[in-house]
Amino acid sequence: MLRFVLALALLVPALVMAQPTVRLEEMTWTEVRDRVAAGTTTILIPIGGTEQNGPHMVLGKHNVRARVLADEIARKLGNAVVAPVVSYVPEPGHIRYPGTISIPDAAFDSLLEGAARSFQQHGFRDVVFLGDHGGYMKNLDRVAAKLNREWQSGPARAHALPEYYRVTETKYPAELKQRGFTPAEIGTHAGLADTSLALAVDKSLVRTDALSHTAPDKDGVHGDPRRASADLGQLGVREIVETTVAQIQRVTRR
Repeated sequence: MLRFVLALALLVPALVMAQPTVRLEEMTWTEVRDRVAAGTTTILIPIGGTEQNGPHMVLGKHNVRARVLADEIARKLGNAVVAPVVSYVPEPGHIRYPGTISIPDAAFDSLLEGAARSFQQHGFRDVVFLGDHGGYMKNLDRVAAKLNREWQSGPARAHALPEYYRVTETKYPAELKQRGFTPAEIGTHAGLADTSLALAVDKSLVRTDALSHTAPDKDGVHGDPRRASADLGQLGVREIVETTVAQIQRVTRR
């Protein structure tokens, strides 16, 4: 029995490692071709942003979060792969803070259009924009509408999926309120909710030694992150993944 348990302990990590990647950039072109031919015809384009997130959280928070959550969503869907993260986005509201990168709307729209057209050409039927930042949702709607007008006679469709981001404004704050946190503490940017999500995704995104003396509603913070935790963030991760998977399954059903 002991020998069997030891053999199983060695086998389980090997099986986990053997799972095929869902990241497009980690595949060869023939692997992508074969995945599409086998029915993996949904591609997720995670969109982040490089912006200030208070003195306690790194500039690339959105990029890491979008990638990790997109990976999990793709695995649960079972028929999707994940494109490289779009990290250059319009950021006019934060550009006064050093390190923030902001590009014009036209450049951002063109980037999304070009990526989507590439995927459509290679056989993907559903191109899903997953925006981790609220500031460019109108851009995603505009690009998806333009592409769908062009593609209306074919099988491919583009989807701007507001539900992915909307969870962070609705279900997730509601759960935090039920646990006794106030709206002022939960915040809208770099507060308790935002910081907890970052801790749940990757603890290295947050300077935990700076949390205790991060002032609420100051230095780019809207909210109070001092009681943030990975456990609270997991509430948001679960809601985002479950809601997004269900919505993608709905909009891609033919």
